Amino acid sequence: MFPTDTYINRRQSLKNYLKSGVIFFPGNRESPYNYYSNAYRFRQDSNFLYFWGMDLPDLAAIIDLDSNEEIVFGDDPETADIVWTGPLPKIKELALMSGVTKTLPFSELNNLIKDYKHKKRLIHFAPPYRGEIKIEMSSLLECKIEDLSNLASKELIKAIVKLRSIKDELEIKEIENMVEVAFLMHTTAMKMARPGITEREIAGVIEGICLSNSYAVSFSSICSIHGEILHNPYYNNVLEKGKLFLVDAGSESLMHYASDITRTTPVAKKFDSCQRDIYNIVLNANLEVIRISKPGILYRDIHLAAAKIIVDGLKSIGLMKGNSDEAVSEGAHALFFPHGLGHMLGLDVHDMEGLGEDYVGYDSNISRSEQFGLAYLRMARKLEPGFVITDEPGIYFIPSLIDQWKAEKKFAKFLNYEQLEKYKNFGGIRIEDDLLITENGCRVLGKAIPKTIREIESI
Repeated sequence: MFPTDTYINRRQSLKNYLKSGVIFFPGNRESPYNYYSNAYRFRQDSNFLYFWGMDLPDLAAIIDLDSNEEIVFGDDPETADIVWTGPLPKIKELALMSGVTKTLPFSELNNLIKDYKHKKRLIHFAPPYRGEIKIEMSSLLECKIEDLSNLASKELIKAIVKLRSIKDELEIKEIENMVEVAFLMHTTAMKMARPGITEREIAGVIEGICLSNSYAVSFSSICSIHGEILHNPYYNNVLEKGKLFLVDAGSESLMHYASDITRTTPVAKKFDSCQRDIYNIVLNANLEVIRISKPGILYRDIHLAAAKIIVDGLKSIGLMKGNSDEAVSEGAHALFFPHGLGHMLGLDVHDMEGLGEDYVGYDSNISRSEQFGLAYLRMARKLEPGFVITDEPGIYFIPSLIDQWKAEKKFAKFLNYEQLEKYKNFGGIRIEDDLLITENGCRVLGKAIPKTIREIESI
């Protein structure tokens, strides 16, 4: 846990945004993998971690805004539990570390919520995302499960987003430490990427590095010679000479802060001339994002600036044509760059996304586009000092998408379909860094992970 004052101050800041009612924080339970006593690795709810810091299952907490009372609910471990787990802290000890003096048995939660409902108290809660928590909350709040998302407090969601968006020094250090772990993961993958080895072997080694240096991977690693599949979850291929190997992987700290890094490596020791051309276009977009990111700029505009660099680069090698600004405005670049430039990073690898992407990446000043590609931009709003965001442009040659657009003659004035046929087996390239927005610009977090062609070929 962080120092006690951290949690006291976070809850006080939350109280300053919400003036009345009760805020209900359900902690997570253990979830069975294939039977009850064989559970998935426990992961506490991120909002519970942020405001209370207690990283054990079967807890809940309440802030009564009207009486300024804070209560933690949970049960002390019994002898039968300790046989399997070893000594665990008592609930009062945990609560004191979070700056809370009042605790109640978990069974009392039901009575108190019913009392609040009887008195028609306003109960604020964030939208639940786990099935078992939805069932419990629907019972406690006496509502249908399908109504929980609509009943979730928009006031609370906006307050949490406001607070969690700005990372303090303790949080930045946690994220930066996880980029250091990612350095080990990615440089190891680069060294292992050779013909004849399987994706699974490399994935196993880098996730082992992660587990030996941190809590867990921050998401299921992407390790693939088919980088054109954006979230490829399979490791069944054998690396072949002439292919590119894309690794998108990060680690989660013991305090549950995430890193998220992508690098693309030639399976042969050198990039071929075609791969070099495409790689340098993506690298130029990545570097331009670092150059121009600063407070006050819409991240959507930075996304579009990266897209223009991609269009200009593809025009230089004959894959696109026409006016670059028009091509980006109309969305022709999305054939190659169909996802958003990046997202918030913190306690969640897509930070706070469980609260609703539009609350995190958009606001009253900017709404989501409906254009293919741009619609998938997770982060669009103005940058502020303390934001941690990912910078991950890419170029992908997706055969089915190329065939579909070609058949429809879509954006024919911008796309050279005849030349594109030669690239349908190319794969994909993505380069991703984690950026901290500072007062005057941005800083790439962590030890520099090789990303120029010279650096990657050298390693």
